[in-house]
Amino acid sequence: MTSRYNPLEIESKWQARWEAEQPYKAIEEPGKPKMFLAEMFPYPSGAGLHVGHVRNFTIVDVLTRFYRQQGLNVLRPFGYDTFGLPAENYAIKTGTAPQDITKDNIANFRKQAKRLGYAIDWSREINTSDPEYYKWTQWCFLQLYKKGLAYQKESYQWWCPEDQTVLANEQVENGKCWRCGHEVEKKKMKQWFFKITEYADELLDDIDALDWPDKIKTMQKNWIGRSVGAEIDFKVSGRKITVFTTRPDTIMGATFLVVAPEYPDLGFLVTDDTRDAVNKYKQDALKKSEIERQENKEKTGIFTGSYAINPATKEKIPIYVADYVLAGYGTGAIMAVPAYDDRDREFAEKFDLPIVEAELIDRDLYGTPKVTYRMRDWLISRQRYWGCPIPIAYDKEGNPHPIPEDQLPVVLPEIKDYKPDSSGRSALAKAKDWLKVKIPVKDEKTGKTHMEEMTRETDTLDGYACSSWYLWRYASPHDKDHAWDPEAIQYWEPLDYYCGGDHAVAHLLYVRFWCKFFADLDYLPFREPIKHLLYNGYINAPDGKKMSKSKGNVIDPLDVINDGYGADTLRTYELFIGPYNLDAAWDPRSVGGVYRFLNRCFNLMDKVSEVDNTIIRHKTIKKVTTDIHKYQFNTAVAALMEYVNELYKQGATEDDLIILAKLLKPFAPHLASEMLERLGANDEWPTWDDKYLASDTVTVVVQVNGKLRAILNVDAADLDDEQKIIDLALTDKKIQKYTAEGIKKTIFIKKAKLLNLVV
Repeated sequence: MTSRYNPLEIESKWQARWEAEQPYKAIEEPGKPKMFLAEMFPYPSGAGLHVGHVRNFTIVDVLTRFYRQQGLNVLRPFGYDTFGLPAENYAIKTGTAPQDITKDNIANFRKQAKRLGYAIDWSREINTSDPEYYKWTQWCFLQLYKKGLAYQKESYQWWCPEDQTVLANEQVENGKCWRCGHEVEKKKMKQWFFKITEYADELLDDIDALDWPDKIKTMQKNWIGRSVGAEIDFKVSGRKITVFTTRPDTIMGATFLVVAPEYPDLGFLVTDDTRDAVNKYKQDALKKSEIERQENKEKTGIFTGSYAINPATKEKIPIYVADYVLAGYGTGAIMAVPAYDDRDREFAEKFDLPIVEAELIDRDLYGTPKVTYRMRDWLISRQRYWGCPIPIAYDKEGNPHPIPEDQLPVVLPEIKDYKPDSSGRSALAKAKDWLKVKIPVKDEKTGKTHMEEMTRETDTLDGYACSSWYLWRYASPHDKDHAWDPEAIQYWEPLDYYCGGDHAVAHLLYVRFWCKFFADLDYLPFREPIKHLLYNGYINAPDGKKMSKSKGNVIDPLDVINDGYGADTLRTYELFIGPYNLDAAWDPRSVGGVYRFLNRCFNLMDKVSEVDNTIIRHKTIKKVTTDIHKYQFNTAVAALMEYVNELYKQGATEDDLIILAKLLKPFAPHLASEMLERLGANDEWPTWDDKYLASDTVTVVVQVNGKLRAILNVDAADLDDEQKIIDLALTDKKIQKYTAEGIKKTIFIKKAKLLNLVV
């Protein structure tokens, strides 16, 4: 008799063994096929992992164990994306150093991940706020800077007066800061950017070849937003406005121009009569996010008081300001052709402007061919303390100089007051001693180098910079001489599987951008970083709402485990709940059902008998193997449940139980390991033999004149023999009754398993 199934006891035993033996530590083995898998690494919040993370991480773990059992050399590391506002805001509120907060949160995440039994190589654990890690983030910045792809410019940016920092467009919701809820404003500031637009064409053109979900590829294409058109000059009082249009052939129908509220020459266009009204409209528009401006159905705008000359018609047309035109797209000015554009028509109808259906003309007459992109260069400056310091210093004239590589890392200084002030600089500006640094400068006249005291940059890098290269650091996380070791990269990379439920656009684009850039420098031997992307759905609260700490509906995985269900139940349930790529609501009753299933698996070891389950055994091996390959984890678990039901009916041999344990191991590794140990078997993944599947039975529907008259159970192999199916049908007494007067025609559809007899 086996002992009673006690998941906590079994899991504790195996976790202790894995901790001691480190079986998941990966080393390069040239000649042995590799598999590299990772999840989008988490931000270690104080709340710890919740059951949504568990689904994401368990998908990776199932594939990790599946490929390990098939004999591949598998790398599955883990890391933490630790810079960002949450820790900084908590530090401002409590005075606790973000370094201490992060250390405690990581310890909690690690504890939870180990309790879930993940097959992680913990020797490769990385943390983006570790100076040994962000030293190389700074090195990456310097490579971009050397090639002119990291640069400064002045531009309008969203500014949160409460958090005292710049915000990205997606961090502004209904004109308010996404985190603190304070109303934001636009502020003209000198900021650092990465020139991702340099790679826009390649980033777009390579999307179709990616083995990624179609919806993610579409989102990436839309974000890049390549438009092919032309630039056309319109004269305005001795000066000109250059517009971008995708339809230069419609210029004869252009009846007015529209410029963005941020248009740099707006001051020249307004008159004394319109200046105050235009300035007010501009300030109101700057309070809206670009998303709001694009999606706003009600068109708004105001006349500048100026007119332009249409170069095709020579007519004078009015110039308006409207917030549906964006300064960063094209030239920030458009020609409005209401007869051919819905937005322009709505605007023309509202302001009673002409709508002219004019003839189309050659493109080439007035325009200069031009390609533009919706995607902007990547704004990377953040006025925050808790981020990677930008390795730049300024001389007395304010000119930027890169920090020499031998002075990296530029380590964050320890400070006590983390709150930024109204100066627009981060709290780093308060670290007076840290601000001063000596940089070697070469005298252009003498050629000699001297040390010059400069002032450090006080902005820190956008957190996305730290997560744009960590997949390569996993290959050699302890290398002190390189960001990544070339030989390790050659063996492990690119990543085979990447799994996540967030960051569908920005993060993935940035990783691809950096990959292409470093490939151009010959630091990477590939141009796409991720072979297969799995984008999982969310686990929501039982009422279907998204889990969040503020709503009080977060479910801690340790609570589920400690309630007696164990980690194996939680893991298996999260993949059984539905297709991995769809959202699902947490259902406590179904958790209990999965626990009972695992209990039955364990108890089967008391029911060993001598029966022949060869067919169902091979059928199950094929089904589970095929479903995992297709990421149909829920149906793989369902097949295991069906297998267990059959074993309870028929009885189970030791071979049946060994196969069950091997197939179960990716989902419930603790229980499966215990079963295999008691059965004296290894965990090598089983294979099926098609000769046993050929004798499997299928059902064939038999109709007479289109009406159902019988259902046949036939060998699957007989589906290839139409006459045999007909002969079998004619042995059925019901069919004989309806076909007594003879059969005129037979129609057999193999794929549908349907036979129709026409009499």
